[in-house]
Amino acid sequence: MSDPRDAEPRPVAPRPAEARGTAPGRGRLRDRHILVVGAGTQRSPEPDPPIGNGRAIAILCAREGAAVACADVDAAAARETQALVEKEGARGAVVVGDVSDEATCERIVAESEVALGGLDGVVLNVGIAAGRGLADTDAAAWDRTFAVNLRSHFLISRAALPRLVAGSAIVFVSSIASLTPGTRIPAYDASKAGIAGLMRHVAFEAVRRGVRANTVVPGVIDTPLGRLATRGRPSRARTPVPLGRQGTGWEIAYATVFLLSDESSYVTGQSLVVDGGLSALV
Repeated sequence: MSDPRDAEPRPVAPRPAEARGTAPGRGRLRDRHILVVGAGTQRSPEPDPPIGNGRAIAILCAREGAAVACADVDAAAARETQALVEKEGARGAVVVGDVSDEATCERIVAESEVALGGLDGVVLNVGIAAGRGLADTDAAAWDRTFAVNLRSHFLISRAALPRLVAGSAIVFVSSIASLTPGTRIPAYDASKAGIAGLMRHVAFEAVRRGVRANTVVPGVIDTPLGRLATRGRPSRARTPVPLGRQGTGWEIAYATVFLLSDESSYVTGQSLVVDGGLSALV
């Protein structure tokens, strides 16, 4: 039997200043040195596109007092993020490289440490999607997706952990696709699911150094990449999010900053789902 409440209009969660990216900084990352991998934003033909998760994370880290290394395969996108970081009054650096290459992952970490004068936070936001369904996903697309979405996270974590001092944090950015099917892209879903296992192992080894590792799990977020996904799968726009709307890159950034900051000093090995209630209530 259907629940009559399902027919009632669904209220839409408000967008406070934090969700719009207009709230002032509070010094939560003062004097930190943060590497954000995947700090650029997918280019969009729209005149006023939404901000991507990586760029929002980099800007918010800067607003909260951190120096930020903006790493991306797209040099121009990384430089645009750097300019926005510096507009917040913070020091920014650009590191360019393809994280599917092992030596490049090592270099990104080393160059970021030198550019910032230290490293006490790493955000792994990079990710791609290739293939469509099992039948139309070839081995090359599968391997490329895993190289970027999971192997690179292992390589960068391996390179960064020895450089991180007690009180530092690593934050992985995954996806609700790691919890439930729906994208119809098996390589993406499987690689994002793998992040949870990798994160727990990183957290297990990191405790010996007093370093924490956690994961942010975004749901349906309004970003340029999200809008591209919606153009390919229009049903995405009709996802019945309990809070009545898509999230913003800023809301992912605030969850990430929480896990980087001392506010989460007793949190490690955990996944923080930011999806408007979708995975728990639908």
